[in-house]
Parts: sequence; structure tokens; C-alpha cells
Amino acid sequence: MEDNELHQWLIDSFGPIQGEMAWKQFSSLPESIREQIMSQGVDGLPKPSEVRSLAEALTAGGLNTMGDVQRTVQEGPINVKMAQSIALSKTRENGAASTVSAEDGAAARQALSEANLWLDTVTDFDPVRGQADVLTRAQWVEKTLPAWAKFASPVAESMNEALAAVFSERLGGALGGEISGMFAGPVPIPIPEDLKDPATLMRLLGNTSFAMQLGNAAGNLSSEVHGSFDQGIALLNNPAGALIPQNIDAYATQLELDRSDVTEFLALHEVAHARLFAAVPWLMPRFEALIGKYARGISIDLDAMEEQLREAEMMNPESIAGAVNLTKVGIGDTPEQQEALHGLENLLALVDGWVDCVVWRAGMAHIPHLEQLREMMRRERAVGGPAERTFESLLGLRLRPKRLREAAQLWESITGGEGAEARDAKWSHPDLLPSLPAEPGDETGADTATASHQQAAGAGDEVDWDAELSKLLDETNGDDNGNKTGDDNPTDSSGDDNGGDADGDDGPAGER
Repeated sequence: MEDNELHQWLIDSFGPIQGEMAWKQFSSLPESIREQIMSQGVDGLPKPSEVRSLAEALTAGGLNTMGDVQRTVQEGPINVKMAQSIALSKTRENGAASTVSAEDGAAARQALSEANLWLDTVTDFDPVRGQADVLTRAQWVEKTLPAWAKFASPVAESMNEALAAVFSERLGGALGGEISGMFAGPVPIPIPEDLKDPATLMRLLGNTSFAMQLGNAAGNLSSEVHGSFDQGIALLNNPAGALIPQNIDAYATQLELDRSDVTEFLALHEVAHARLFAAVPWLMPRFEALIGKYARGISIDLDAMEEQLREAEMMNPESIAGAVNLTKVGIGDTPEQQEALHGLENLLALVDGWVDCVVWRAGMAHIPHLEQLREMMRRERAVGGPAERTFESLLGLRLRPKRLREAAQLWESITGGEGAEARDAKWSHPDLLPSLPAEPGDETGADTATASHQQAAGAGDEVDWDAELSKLLDETNGDDNGNKTGDDNPTDSSGDDNGGDADGDDGPAGER
């Protein structure tokens, strides 16, 4: 790399004035360091736009003075201001609209209003007071990121403590014997005396790295979500929910369906979730408890983290990203975590299954492509989008229902056998919720699951005629072994024994 190339890179990255200052600082560095930097070539340096984004994020994150840095380390494991600034920058890069047009806002509110009227005919849960929000992608980020940070905080705390321990105890407080700067690069920034403690420095780097990844993931996810309940939990302070018209437009284009049909379907989903969460006060606290139980149980593989740190090219937040990625340094789930995850997945499935049931009943007379949209929603909830999967790697768990189809069939069976009022009454207490049928090899809750499955099968609106005919023939001819034909575990017509998966897969192969 020639001198003029680096000179121009510094100007492009830091601006004319600060770029010239950086060039003077570079010129005063020892010759060995200058040669090492020059040998990288321009391609070995980050893009100027990335440098500017990081500088903007640091400023927005409140890291302007050493007092700001110390306060950030003390306030918590994630710099939420920085995460939000990066997420908003990402939404702009992805082409987010800055406002919702009057036309789009009116269409979304009309769809939400109609959805409430349609739901009045299929559920006794009251409409939520107040008006749902109509948001841009940036507004979704601003309103939901605090909730994501709350869920991710136990994970980030574990990461930061592990980073400090590995760096201090295993690496002797340094990589290669010294740390040249807080964000080592073409212009090293000397570490102030009060941050030379390796543990404090690594907590800052971990805090910053986690915030950067969280911000990038949230910014990307903002292009995928359609409303505030897309992950199956309540993320907004507004209990009435929200829609994101720009993403609904893109979704309708992708599916090649009429925009009004897609808007009405997604409005139904949003309003159904809002009614359920508003009518069931214990629901969100239960989700928070299960997420917290799982996150607090996460353990870090210190050997894997040490390896990630040794492979880091620089001691900066981007280079140590692998050291705070659970897919690379997390240890397998404990029995307590598996229990929490099982409870979380089942509760998500029951919520999404109930919503699927009432949306179908409310929308079947109004939305022409309801079945196609319903199937797409099921598949997306089971598989998740790219940004959603990245996001979940930071939390350490998937916020997706594992057995959505079975849950939807269960609620539909209960509705057909007992009626909508009895169906909704089961949400009055956690102990009254129906249990999903036990999976093969799953002994937990098998008795209650079987009883609930028997109830659902008796009320189902599909009949396995082959099984019924076999039963009739057995009753007529008798059983050679002298056993009664009506065993205690009748096969459910919903599909557990139909040769397919029980929706246990995360991918399309698990769909039936």
C-alpha cells in the first residue's frame, strides 16, 4: 500500500480535518508499526463507511469521554444506546422508509378495525383499549430494542464475565504481550490508566461487541417483521400492537398476492395476539420467567472463548465478535435449561395455535387466500428468517413454536367439541391449559398429554375411517389375545401416527 492510498483512506474514514490529524499521528509512529500497517494493503483495512458507522455508534452510544466509558461498563452488560444507533443505521442501509404515508397508515388502521369486528364473532376476549401503532422499521427498532436487550442481558453478563476471566487468568492480560490501543488499528488509541485493568477493558470490549451484534441483528430483523407479535411475545409498551406497512408491502409482492388480503390477514394475527395477551395477565410474565431461566443457565466454554480471542486479529469489538457468539463458545443445555426450553416452546405453540385457530374462523369468510397465507405463516414461524436466526444466536434460544400444527389442531378440536367460550376459558389459569400430545420418547407430562389428546380426538372434526372400521371389525370378531379393543391411548386423527413428523423439525421437512 502506498502512502497516498492510506492518506486517502484516513480522509474518507474520518473526514478532511480528523483524517489529516490521523495521518500526522500515523507518520509519528515507529517505523516497524508503519511498515506492518502498510503491508496490509487497502483491502486489509475496513471500509471507510464501516469506520464512520462505528464512530457514529460510539458517539450515539455515549462513549465520548472516559467518564462515559466507565459509566457504560457499570450500567449493564449491553450498551443499549449503541445497539439502537447501529440498528437504526442498518435500517437506513436496507432502504427503510422514513415515514408511513397517509394512504398506508389509513389502510393499516382500516384493516385493524375490520379485524377486531371479525374477531368479535369468534372469541369473547375483548378488543384492547387504545389504537394499534402503524410503524416504520426504525420505529419498530426504537420501540422493541429495550425488550430484546432485557432478554439478552443475562447472556451478555455471562459473556462479559467470561471474557474478563479468560483474558486476565489465561492470557496474562494481553495478546502478544501487549495491547497497543482500545480499538487497535491504523491509529492506535492509548489506553487510559484507569482502563489498563484487563478485566475492565474486556468488559468494555464485550459490552461494545455484544451491542454491535445486537444492533446489526435488530436492524436486519426490522426488514422481516410485519407486526409487534411476530415472535409470539409482547414486545411493545402499546398492548394494542402494531403493523409495519413497508414490510407488509414487500411481503405481498413476494407472495404475489393482493396487498389488501395480506394486510387483513396480518392485521388479524396482530389483533388476535393483542387480545390474548391483554386478556391473560399471567402470559407475558410466564414467558419472561422461562426466557430468564434459560438465559441464566447458559455456561461459557472458556477454552473455546480463549481460542476465539487468540484468533482475533485486533483487540476491537468487531474482531472479538466470535468470542461473544453462543454458537461458538456456548456449552450444551443443562437439564434445567431443557425444561425451560420445553416449556417455552410449548407455550409459544399454544399461543400461536390459538391465534391460528381464531384467525381462520374469523377470516375464512373475508380473505380469499386465507389458507395460503395461513400455511406460509406456519412455515415461517417453524423455520424463522435469516435475521431472526442470527438474532436468536445472541439470546441463546429460539423463540419459535416447535409444534404449531398440533397446537392449532388441538384448539380447533376443543372449539368444535366444547365451543369458543370453553376454549378461551382455558386461558384463565396456566393449569387449565390443554397439553400437547407427548412426543415419542418424551415421558414428561405423558399422562396429562394423553388425557388432553383423548379429549381433543373425541371432539375432532376429522375421522380416521380406517381405524374406526378396524375397531368395528375387532368388536365383532373379538381379539385373539383377549384384550379389549378400546385401549387407553387411541390414535389421534390429527396426524401423530400418520407416518409424518410431529412438527418436531425446524425445517420444511418437518411440515405436514
